[in-house]
Parts: sequence; structure tokens; C-alpha cells
Amino acid sequence: MTSMHPDVLVVGAGPTGLAAALFLAQRRIPVRIIDTALAPATTSKALAVNSRTLEVLHGTGVDEQIVAEGWPVHGATLHEGGHDVLAFDLPPAGEARPMMTVLPQARTEALLAKALVARGVTVERGVTFQSLSQDLAEVKATLAHADGRTEQVASRLLLGADGARSATRAALSLDFPGSTLPEPWQLWDIAMESTLDATRAHILFEPDGFIFALRLSGQVWRVIGNTRDPLATLRRYGTLGEVSWASEFHIGHRVAAQTGVGRVALAGDAAHIHSPIGARGMNLGIEDAYVYADCAADALAGDMGRMNDYATLRHAVHKSVVRRIGALTRMVHGRPPWLRWIRDEVVPVAGHLSFARHLMMRTAGGLDHPLKTRA
Repeated sequence: MTSMHPDVLVVGAGPTGLAAALFLAQRRIPVRIIDTALAPATTSKALAVNSRTLEVLHGTGVDEQIVAEGWPVHGATLHEGGHDVLAFDLPPAGEARPMMTVLPQARTEALLAKALVARGVTVERGVTFQSLSQDLAEVKATLAHADGRTEQVASRLLLGADGARSATRAALSLDFPGSTLPEPWQLWDIAMESTLDATRAHILFEPDGFIFALRLSGQVWRVIGNTRDPLATLRRYGTLGEVSWASEFHIGHRVAAQTGVGRVALAGDAAHIHSPIGARGMNLGIEDAYVYADCAADALAGDMGRMNDYATLRHAVHKSVVRRIGALTRMVHGRPPWLRWIRDEVVPVAGHLSFARHLMMRTAGGLDHPLKTRA
């Protein structure tokens, strides 16, 4: 199904691009997917798949594989001053989709890529998007290959799923407004023998910030924090072992000024970024891919108004989710001191209220907004 002159060119083979190509291939739409990287990622920014993602992946077989390989999170526990101050339980998986299934992003991408290959589409690696032009009939993109060759490719539609530093977004001259928290955040994947419940996510409110810990598999935990020394805090709860990955990053909350222009659309981190709190980044991108495929199929059948539907629908969702996650992040990250006081006093109390618990559950499952494919 890969075509040198595809109906849709997908730029970027992260989870969003892979999912979009898969949903399009399911509809027998000729699709071509490219990525600058020569090999798939081996590290994982995202670490969990939520209920909404499993919903949109239903019928691809990938949802079943994710559930089979991952494990369902039972809930979250808030720790403050060495004490458990709030426990929030997710409903047991049972016959329903788990609200949150832990599976590292690299493995989710591998499952999507495998399903895509089964439908005749292979990611073209070492291919970089450089520029585009479009008219009423098609999009023309300039691509650079790792061997130095330059290629001009025409497609009827183009999807930019090429990450926070999206070249597609830049080619459309779209702003990416928002804000960035000033302090660096640290991340580790670290072996840990701990008294923390291995079936739950853990949030630790500390005087100088915030720490999040969730077991990935075996004894390896993902730890994210903005305190001076998050690992020193974790030693109160167990013994730390080998670090398999460490990174430092800044958290931004941004939404592209538009989610589409003409025959070109944006999805995933190219369209929206926010903090990892809520585990929504990858999941929201896969949801973008699902809505995009539905709209693109109709556009290719002659109803170009459906691309406006995509841009309008997703922009509204992106603004709403990023606003909510941004507010939550500012609340829990513990800076400045006056906000930390509100966090320490208000969050444990509010967390016991039924409406707050319902909102937390829906946010964790990605169900805090309806899944719409038509404006």
C-alpha cells in the first residue's frame, strides 16, 4: 500500500503518525509515512495507555496486545510528609477497558508499526521533511533522504505528526503559543525495591516540589520530579538500584494557533504539548490520529469541508485538555510557596469529594471530553 504518490503523506513515525497511518491503511487509503530517525526510539516518554486510546484502537488488534503485555493501574496514592493522605482507586479492569494500562511508549510504537506492516505499509526512515506548498488539488512536499538525495512528492493530504519542534508547523508559519515552567524537571527509569504499592501510581508532595513514581515492569520504576533531589526522597521508601535511563527536561503548555491549513493538518505534539501529569500526551495524539483518519477519508472522497471539521474539533479539545493539565500541573508542582500552601491544604480535602474523584477518573481514562469526528 505504500505509494510514491500517496493519498496521504504522514510526517513523523511516533505513536501519533503510526496510528494515523494504521487507521488510514485500515480504510485502504494509500499512505506513506516518513521519519528522520534511522531507527525506532528505544526510550519512552509516555508510559501508559488510557481507556480512550484502547477504544479508538479497537479493531486493529493493537488494543488487545497492549492489554496483554501491559498491566492495569489500580489507582493513585498521594503522600505528604511521609504519610498517605489520599487514595484514589480506578475501577477494576474486569470486562471493560482498563482506565490506564502501563506499557512504555517504545513498545506501543512497536505494536503499531507491526500492525502497519501487516497492512502493507512500512515506515521510511532517514527521510526528512523540508518544505511544502499546496493548492486546491494537492500538497507538494520536499523530502531529504539520508543518502543526500532530495525528493519532491505530491499527495492529496499531508499530516504533520513530527513532534514539538514540528517542521510541518513551521512550514505553515503557525505560532505555538503558551508557557514554559522555569525549573528543570528530572526523569529516571530506575530499579527500586520499595514499600510503595507496585500496582499504583504515587504522588509525593515535598516542601520543594513534586515527585511522581510508577512501576514500569519488574522492579523498574519511572520517577519524575522537580525537587532538588527526588531520589533522596525515594530512599525513604526503599532501596534504589541501577538507572536504565535518565533525562532532564522543561515542561511547556502550548497549543498550535491552528490545527490545519487547507490540505495540511497537525496532530500529536506538533499540535499540543503539556506536562506528563495525567499521561495524556501520547494518548491525545492517538485520538487525534483516529479523528484525522475519519475526516481525511471523507475529504479524499470529495468533502474537503471535513478537513475543517478536523481542525475545528481537535483545536477545541487541545485547548481544553492543555488548559486543564496546565492548571493541575501548576497546582501540584509546589511553587511559589503560597501555591504550595494551597496545594498541601486543599488537594487532599478536595480529593475526597465525589465530583473531584469522578473528574480525576475521567481525566486518567482520557474520557473528560466526548469523542467527536464531526463538527
